[in-house]
Amino acid sequence: MSFQAYLDTIERNTGKTPADFRALAATRGLTSEGGIAPGVKATEVTDWLKADFGLGHGHATAIYALLKGMKKEGDA
Repeated sequence: MSFQAYLDTIERNTGKTPADFRALAATRGLTSEGGIAPGVKATEVTDWLKADFGLGHGHATAIYALLKGMKKEGDA
């Protein structure tokens, strides 16, 4: 499954776009300019996504990679 396919599935299941997740993460203080805020652990982000949006581990990790800047929309 491509990275974009993960994002498409997440949007279909949650109604949230990658931009929505970026905004929500910023509001929660999980991100800062350019990526994940200093001191924020991956599990903090993935646990939030699993609890609030019902994402599985793989899909939560995909959003974490997006927020961290490791992956971008449209990546294979």
